[in-house]
Amino acid sequence: MDARGGAGPSPWWRRGVLYQAYPRSFADSNGDGIGDLAGIVSRLGYLEWLGVDGLWLNPTMPSPNADWGYDVADYCDVHPDLGTLGDLDRLVGEAGARGIRLLLDLVPAHTSDRHPWFLESRSARDAPRRTWYVWADPQAGGLPPNDWESTFGGPAWTLDERTGQYYLHHFLAEQPDLNWRTEAVREAFDRILRFWFDRGIAGFRIDVAHQIVKDLELRLDVAATHDVLRGWRRLADAHEPRRILLGETYVLSVEDLAAFYGTGEDELDLALNFPFLLAPFEAGALQELVETTERLIPSAAWPVWALSNHDHVRFPTRWCDGDEGRVRCALLALLTLRGTPILYYGDELGMEETAVPPARVRDAAGRDGARTPMPWSGERGAGFTAPDAEPWLPFGDHERRNVEAQRSDPDSPLRLCRDLITLRGEFVDAPYEPVVAPPGVWVWRRGERVLVALNMSDAEAAVTGVHGAVRIATDRARDGERVDGHLELGPWEGAVVAR
Repeated sequence: MDARGGAGPSPWWRRGVLYQAYPRSFADSNGDGIGDLAGIVSRLGYLEWLGVDGLWLNPTMPSPNADWGYDVADYCDVHPDLGTLGDLDRLVGEAGARGIRLLLDLVPAHTSDRHPWFLESRSARDAPRRTWYVWADPQAGGLPPNDWESTFGGPAWTLDERTGQYYLHHFLAEQPDLNWRTEAVREAFDRILRFWFDRGIAGFRIDVAHQIVKDLELRLDVAATHDVLRGWRRLADAHEPRRILLGETYVLSVEDLAAFYGTGEDELDLALNFPFLLAPFEAGALQELVETTERLIPSAAWPVWALSNHDHVRFPTRWCDGDEGRVRCALLALLTLRGTPILYYGDELGMEETAVPPARVRDAAGRDGARTPMPWSGERGAGFTAPDAEPWLPFGDHERRNVEAQRSDPDSPLRLCRDLITLRGEFVDAPYEPVVAPPGVWVWRRGERVLVALNMSDAEAAVTGVHGAVRIATDRARDGERVDGHLELGPWEGAVVAR
């Protein structure tokens, strides 16, 4: 059965779990303190053990790193810090042998100011690629064309004194915006997608997928952006096996989010749900967001859920204040909701945000604390790099939270995640149905057999009308416990009950 009860099996990415890895911080194979593709290959056994089906890598393409890879200088190669195209091909092959598909980050809204396209565009007003970027004349008095602000602060326009026009950049000045009104830009990206699809890449996470196109009045053009996404969906669907499109749809309402699925079959396969990620960690707020998402996305569409990512404070800090019970509740929710879950590397450990000293800060927007190295062990180097190497960002508390320790501990967050991923396969296609519960408690059914209950409060709570056995609880000592009509939950405790 498919996700809506129709004939045929669900696609792998509906049944599977995605794992997001920041390559520079996942595993360093050569002792230079920077994670790389060979390092990721060396840790594929861990991802297979965990039960991961898809691996999404943050930027891997050549870049001056003004925005750590999101200022792309070449869309068809690999950053030398991370390895070579050959290393990427090896990663695709070895991951595939373990049943893991590889997704890359695609950055279509802007390039690096060092990309050959932009260097040519800014060379003269009549340059062949002038129209590949968004250029505009100054207002009277030399002011920028309009009052847009950059996401990183300051005007979204920079004057190119040589040609006397401003270029648009919604992010850093080193990230000039592409002009998607130019057909040649669309054709270039079609070639880029085909290049990677032909190398076995399973799909893309599309950066800033909600604001690719600007109109002739220098406004964001949502309708034209949808047209771009529909074109890419046709291209992805034409490949066998078909590729997937995961969009960074940074919109703050579910109504706006739902539009990026199109009909559910002609735009994004998965649209990242930022209203959920940015919500307060409260039962009522999250339940309302999930139910609204279920109601508003097209019937053929599929939700996707994440707790953390490379741009936001890690969820154990942002949502849970480091409290272990809350961390476990969040992970249980993520891995039992209907939809595709995304684990950001370290989420499965309850990895908290790392305090980065001012002298070690790398990112202009202050996001380093969510991007620090993966703690593989409690030893020097954290199993990430050589013991005597200086990591590109500092380690967090790797002695307290690391893979080695948690993998051998049946009560750890890591083992909870692994067991939930295994259990998820039993009800992955079942619908989500909310259940009336006491205040501060969030309860839902997955089909007729499975019930999930989370007490997201500081008081004890009880859920009535529950029958069966606890398959997995945040308190693992309760696994296997019989429930005959009355499920009692302690503060910040959750359980999956099946009959």
